[in-house]
Amino acid sequence: MSGGALGGGLLVAGTTSDAGKSVVTAGICRWLVRQGVKVAPFKAQNMSLNSFVTREGAEIGRAQAMQAQACRIEPTALMNPVLLKPGSDQSSQVVLMGKPVGEMSARGYHGGRQQRLLGTVLDCLAELRGTYDAVICEGAGSPAEINLRRTDIVNMGIARNARLPVLVVGDIDRGGVFASFFGTVALLSREDQSLVAGFLVNKFRGDVTLLEPGLDMLLGLTGRPTYGVLPFRHGLGIDEEDGLRVSLRGTVRESNVSPPVGEDVLRVAVCAIPLMSNFTDVDALAAEPGVVVRFVDRPEELADADLVVVPGTRGTVRALEWLRQRGLADALVRRAAEGRPVLGICGGFQILGERIEDDVESRQGLVEGLGVLPVRVRFAREKTLTRPVGTALGEDVEGYEIHHGVAEVVGGEAFLDGCRVGSVWGTHWHGSLESDGFRRAFLREVAAAAGRRFVPAPDTSFAELREEQLDLLGDLIEQHADTDALLRLIESGAPQGLPFIPPGAPA
Repeated sequence: MSGGALGGGLLVAGTTSDAGKSVVTAGICRWLVRQGVKVAPFKAQNMSLNSFVTREGAEIGRAQAMQAQACRIEPTALMNPVLLKPGSDQSSQVVLMGKPVGEMSARGYHGGRQQRLLGTVLDCLAELRGTYDAVICEGAGSPAEINLRRTDIVNMGIARNARLPVLVVGDIDRGGVFASFFGTVALLSREDQSLVAGFLVNKFRGDVTLLEPGLDMLLGLTGRPTYGVLPFRHGLGIDEEDGLRVSLRGTVRESNVSPPVGEDVLRVAVCAIPLMSNFTDVDALAAEPGVVVRFVDRPEELADADLVVVPGTRGTVRALEWLRQRGLADALVRRAAEGRPVLGICGGFQILGERIEDDVESRQGLVEGLGVLPVRVRFAREKTLTRPVGTALGEDVEGYEIHHGVAEVVGGEAFLDGCRVGSVWGTHWHGSLESDGFRRAFLREVAAAAGRRFVPAPDTSFAELREEQLDLLGDLIEQHADTDALLRLIESGAPQGLPFIPPGAPA
């Protein structure tokens, strides 16, 4: 790619949260890398409970780790310098350059702290642009959140400072996409509008020729073209951060259940606990033919489950209280006593233990756990961020750990630095089920304990399925976007002379 001292760049913004920014960014990255372009992802500030640990021990959003995979590079803290992990509706843990630096209220963060991080964010972006041919940046929410514009460092704030052209993505499946495109531009200042180069329609169903008159009118109204219309595609369940895209009684996002290899299916119920983190841990289970995964919030929904998963959470004690209030805690204890399979991951592992001493996260001191695993947990102020490797059930396993709770295991069988008692397993390791051999061995144990004639498929490769999904995203861009125009935008920036659309941002 041509350019000056810095590499090319693009900011992918959205008309709303969950408009498709993450997947479009990944698709552009995969399309570029297939053209021989050295490309990296970037998101200045992420709000997510779905995070990942890089090889250097930094915590970043899983969406950026997924986008780095789309670029075929290792993720680093440079790609997501600020991560906010909500602990309530009012406050979040602030993770800066991969390490937690404290809790902060939304008012305190937007009241000054956020703007002070702009220098760090710009330094990270400049370092990436100095290393790569192109950096594809992802925005957050909407760039037209006029109440937050003054302190913005992730949408137009970063675009203005780094002179990035902006592509606005809209989800037409939600309706109102033309009004959303026009209104997004019209609520930006003249200076911000000068960087908004055009639009990209996401999740279109039907005959695109019926859409074209509207796109022509949008061009006439705004002076900005639409760079592509991406069709709706099922099964693109990749790592995102703006909310959990599942129905509590549905399957994992949009994943399809393949027929079983054996005679039975295996039913997995995931407790939809508050502040659920890294819910993507169960994606590898959902990828297995014959495994049906659903999220549940009532005790009766555990009755026909062959495996119950208690996932990670940003609020272990709060989640434990919720399980007790809903009657799920008693149901889990009964399952364990009956020898029926339960898996606790990270916060879920802590919940299954004997007691939790928490003066850090909930500050509630000593709390009794469910007592089905011989584990005592003490919350430390220092967060554990590691990428462990090991063996379990005779198979090699890799994972990653993100937790304040330190577990003292006082019995049971060793299991991934946690423990196992009968058919109850607990571990701090996220991502372990992505190790194919281990996942198959684990599912065989679950099937035996549940009395199911379920047989894991011998050839399911989660890594290959992930690559196939990323290639599908690259295909969407290559086949349904104006890639020549996109490349010019990335190389040369927003066109000069883009018209101002009144009224603009309020004074």
